[in-house]
Amino acid sequence: MRKPLIGMLAAVLVAGATALTGAVPAHAATTATAQAATTTNAATATNTRAAAVADTKAAPPLAAVDFTGTVALDNCSGSLVRMPGSAGSDPALVLSNGHCLESGMPGPGQVVVDQPSSRTFTLLSGSGGNLATLNATKVVYGAMTDTDVSIYQLDTSYDAIRTQYGIAPLTISVDHPTQGTDIRVVSGYWKRIYSCSVDGFAYQLQEADWTFKDSVRYTSGCNVIGGTSGSPVVDANTGQVVAVNNTINENGESCTLNNPCEVDQTGAVTVHQGIGYAQETYIIPACFAAGNQLDLTLPGCVLPRP
Repeated sequence: MRKPLIGMLAAVLVAGATALTGAVPAHAATTATAQAATTTNAATATNTRAAAVADTKAAPPLAAVDFTGTVALDNCSGSLVRMPGSAGSDPALVLSNGHCLESGMPGPGQVVVDQPSSRTFTLLSGSGGNLATLNATKVVYGAMTDTDVSIYQLDTSYDAIRTQYGIAPLTISVDHPTQGTDIRVVSGYWKRIYSCSVDGFAYQLQEADWTFKDSVRYTSGCNVIGGTSGSPVVDANTGQVVAVNNTINENGESCTLNNPCEVDQTGAVTVHQGIGYAQETYIIPACFAAGNQLDLTLPGCVLPRP
């Protein structure tokens, strides 16, 4: 899980993106002294999703996963998302990683809720072109305890985005991902799609001071790199978001920054060098009431509280 990079180095990295094909760090784009220092190579599908967002209905499953519904941050990736019960008139939401927050990486036990934000996001077309700039009004939620997630509220609705740009949001699945599922990690920052499967789940994933629970482990096809942090992990069969990409073990170290380790129920530690991980998102919808309003006291909501 790399600290996000800003500004000029990002441009340098973009210029050299074609050289980045190995198992390089998997989070925000990295600092210069840390080689380009939380936490796919499928061809970009050309079919765009034409379905509208109905008040309470999700867009239909995709024939092929493309960049529709994804966004680029200045240092990470993200996605325009809706809950299964979101209405078209609701304020739109953007999903990314907690370690991508503009305020810095939250410490263990720290939860950010309802904080003003003026962050901007580049909305992508299905083919990966830049369509528009979307503006946040606040950080709805952000944490790196148990999970690694940030959720922003925008100053516009799903209906307005659909009307202006023809883009429908991705829906966050309410189902726990399953082993063997064909997935795509869609990076708006790099405009790159990684293809692999859910290899399994880590009871606990420990990285430096942070511990994540029930993390998705990728098969080797998703050798994610710096800047892919916050990318939606999309079920290739349903088109729904099942996780958010956040880290990879870079060089085989155990439980250090950029080298997460797995800890099982007995405390045994396992290291998978070059393997990436994501944080499950099925727990998020239970924490949102009507109107896309966060309510951490709702029955079934298990997101960490401040």
